[in-house]
Amino acid sequence: MASILRSAVLAAAFIAAASIAWAKLPPPPPLDEKGKAAAEEKKAKDAAAAEKAKADLAAATDKAIKNRDANLKKAGKPVPKPTPVVAAAPPAPAAAAPAKAPEKPAAKKT
Repeated sequence: MASILRSAVLAAAFIAAASIAWAKLPPPPPLDEKGKAAAEEKKAKDAAAAEKAKADLAAATDKAIKNRDANLKKAGKPVPKPTPVVAAAPPAPAAAAPAKAPEKPAAKKT
């Protein structure tokens, strides 16, 4: 029991020290012209790499589908037709206010 308590206290102390150290880090300095150019170049490289990865994924998917279809035909099984992918509908606008229940007519006093 004492070792569990000791571990918990040590973990809490570590978390407190780490949060204090993190809070005192200064913000990074603003980028100069050279830094901005490097950031733009990195952004362009990342975009090109993402496009290449997307194209590679599409090619691999097509190859896998053709292989599956060929194996199904070879086995004499029916090849399923592809199902079209429909884009998701945009979210409905938020209701302004919930509908109120109709009020009951006031009782007449005699």
